[in-house]
Amino acid sequence: MGPHPAVAAIRLAVRRVLHDVLTDLTDRPAGHSPTPSGGASTAAASTLPLVLVACSGGADSMALASALAFEAPKLGIRAGGITVDHGLQAGSDLRAAEVVTRMTALRLDPVESVAVRVGRDGGPEAAARDARYGALDEAADRLGAAAVLLGHTRDDQAETVLLGLARGSGIRSLSGMAEVSGGPGRSHRYRRPFLHIDRQTARKACMVQSLPVWDDPHNIDPAYTRSRLRHEGLPALEKALGKGVVEALARTAQLSRDDADALDSWAAEAEAGVRDEDGKLECAKLYALPPAVRRRVLRRAVVAAGSPAGSLFARHIEEVDRLITGWRGQGAINLPGRVEAQRQGGRLVIRQG
Repeated sequence: MGPHPAVAAIRLAVRRVLHDVLTDLTDRPAGHSPTPSGGASTAAASTLPLVLVACSGGADSMALASALAFEAPKLGIRAGGITVDHGLQAGSDLRAAEVVTRMTALRLDPVESVAVRVGRDGGPEAAARDARYGALDEAADRLGAAAVLLGHTRDDQAETVLLGLARGSGIRSLSGMAEVSGGPGRSHRYRRPFLHIDRQTARKACMVQSLPVWDDPHNIDPAYTRSRLRHEGLPALEKALGKGVVEALARTAQLSRDDADALDSWAAEAEAGVRDEDGKLECAKLYALPPAVRRRVLRRAVVAAGSPAGSLFARHIEEVDRLITGWRGQGAINLPGRVEAQRQGGRLVIRQG
């Protein structure tokens, strides 16, 4: 008799992602495989790729950890785990230690708990996310991990699309979370195997495997926007529109991502053609571009000048765009990261002040 359908679904999703990781490693140029940055490594560490799971102890990430532990050895992959202690709740260090024990019981190795200090930039949810990814990046670099698996589900994707819609941040925001993502030099680091699996399937997989899970009280705290959306907003939408809202939002994310990727590619190609011999942006050539492409060129330039991408919203780019399309002699535009944009002699100058 085979595994429960929920368990089979999560294992299949993880197996596919691990195959993708191995394919990416095979396709990389010689000398570009990830290696630990903390000094000498064991023979096993140098020969077998390492894949980590980011595990909070919740149902989604515990289901992911169990599937990774089951599938990785069959493919010649070492499976490890990282839990991040945000320090936002009393006893969070003890809970992180419990998660380490649970991952160790699944025979994941290495397993670590990493404590972080959460700042205030962008609000509590964004600050916690930034701290978490910073810790995961550091651990992955230090341990030489080929990939880090994240337990975001189809429900999380639907919530992300609605949050993007509420912010009015454009099609890229509506594209939600990518199945594969990462920063510069780490474009394939983060993998999300469960974006096509609903939250209930992950929870069911934990239940039938008798995996203990921890339900984060922040997930039901109405002080947090995502929590209100999860427990009030989405249920209200389903009541008004019928079942299938989550699936439709997830499809919207994929369609939006395809469109956004195409426009980003167009903007990257167009950027070289709107700069003069000194590399400055020419306003007349920018004006001739389609608005969706022009705003992407502007956003790329603002980020390159030092503005944090996570703090840059559509309203910022619209203000810069008005220097091109609605020029009336207005002054410089102040942007996140102490970057300013101003029009000078038919050129757009974007720099850190």
